[in-house]
Amino acid sequence: MMAVAPLRVLACGDVEGRLEALFSRVRAVQAKSGHFDMLLCVGNFFGATSEAEWAKYRTGAKKAPIPTYVLGANDQETISYFPDVSGCELAENITYLGRRGLYSSSSGLQIAYLSGTESQDEPAPAYSFSAKDVMELKACLLSTPNFKGVDILLTSPWPRHVGTFANSAGGIDTKKCGSKLVSDLAASLKPRYHFAALEKVYYERLPYRNHTVLQETPQHVSRFIALADVGNTSKKKYLYAFSITPMSLMDPAELVKQPQDVTENPYRKSWKEAQKTKAPLCPEEEPTCQFFFDLNKHQGKKRPSDEKAAGDSQPKQAKKPPQPMGPCWFCLASPDVEKHLVVSIGMHCYLALAKGGLLPDHVLILPIGHYQSVVDLSSEVLEEVTKYKSALKEFFRSKGKRYVLFERNYRSQHLQLQVAQPGTPYFYVELDTGEKLFHRIRGRFPLHFGRAVLASPALLALPQQADWRRCAAGRAAEEEAAQARAFRRDFQPFDFALRD
Repeated sequence: MMAVAPLRVLACGDVEGRLEALFSRVRAVQAKSGHFDMLLCVGNFFGATSEAEWAKYRTGAKKAPIPTYVLGANDQETISYFPDVSGCELAENITYLGRRGLYSSSSGLQIAYLSGTESQDEPAPAYSFSAKDVMELKACLLSTPNFKGVDILLTSPWPRHVGTFANSAGGIDTKKCGSKLVSDLAASLKPRYHFAALEKVYYERLPYRNHTVLQETPQHVSRFIALADVGNTSKKKYLYAFSITPMSLMDPAELVKQPQDVTENPYRKSWKEAQKTKAPLCPEEEPTCQFFFDLNKHQGKKRPSDEKAAGDSQPKQAKKPPQPMGPCWFCLASPDVEKHLVVSIGMHCYLALAKGGLLPDHVLILPIGHYQSVVDLSSEVLEEVTKYKSALKEFFRSKGKRYVLFERNYRSQHLQLQVAQPGTPYFYVELDTGEKLFHRIRGRFPLHFGRAVLASPALLALPQQADWRRCAAGRAAEEEAAQARAFRRDFQPFDFALRD
């Protein structure tokens, strides 16, 4: 495997609005040690007195010296700083990752994140996460074929019991401090680095194993690092610098090397007990996940096939979609998804602008999991498809526009319900008047027949746009992302996913 230059990353603890102190320190570090690729902030990024300093960055008067990625609010007072729960750019070079999900950098670095503090309530407050959030994040990532772990995990709370088998955490009692849900997440995602904050101390735990010696195949180790708050008077470490090569680019033998000071997994006992009791974190349902990507890389996940219940006395399990046979452009967790085109994410489905769309309002309804056609959908997914169809119908009517919906399962790996204005292969059309057309395909059939019809002189009169590849060829990702943002803004009053 060809050697790849490692990424240089900075991680920071609670900023609490002290942006000048943080970025001055970052500039000094870069002046002394050279360029770093990104800054990851955990804990409280904003504080009670943030507004004066923040206004300079929000208005563009000042700019962060390095691409900075932050977690969301941990209390009610700072929620207003995060306008979009799914993640957004807060200021130039400062990005809010979102409530939970996976960030994939253009280099292939995989960063899982979970914003907020633990809550026992369902639904959790906007500044918290619940058992359901953790379950869904785990399900999205663990269902990936050949999942080995993530490069980095970002949480604000510490994981409960992180100090077991390890060096002392100073005055912090790790049996009582932190979140059991974060421990469960860390045990499952096997991050190579896990950063957390909130306790106002610096603690670098000894690395721990992710396998049982002589019983399981060797795996990479995990390193937990808690960081103090920016500008603390005790001079405790709040900025941590390290280099990392994405595990997907590493030699497997090099990846699983065990350092001499490695310890046992601090979460293994509680994780095994949970598996034995098979006690779910929350009621079984099809999970969903939030994803955030830079504009140079795209990504997402699928789920395993479901298991039959042992008898009528067992609760019925939610139907799970099958695994794709190869790379899929539409599974939300796939590395091939054009994430900058996504405009809305529900529990089971999402909306995205069509690549090379006929018009700016050419949008796709897509299941998050991998389904080939409508007839394969579980009842929960089908219900949400119907919700999106209704929302789009209201949206287009509010604009005084008509629309056509069409679907085919012929030579299609992932279901696409295409909405645009004007076991057998089939082509289906649904008009906004309520009329429905169904054609059973026998023999050869044009792969993009629906688009060709819409682009024909009789309808949109855009024959030059019948081939989506020709439309997409001249469009930059920035232009497509701008179109997606405009559609998301206009569609927001009709987006049930933001209200549910």
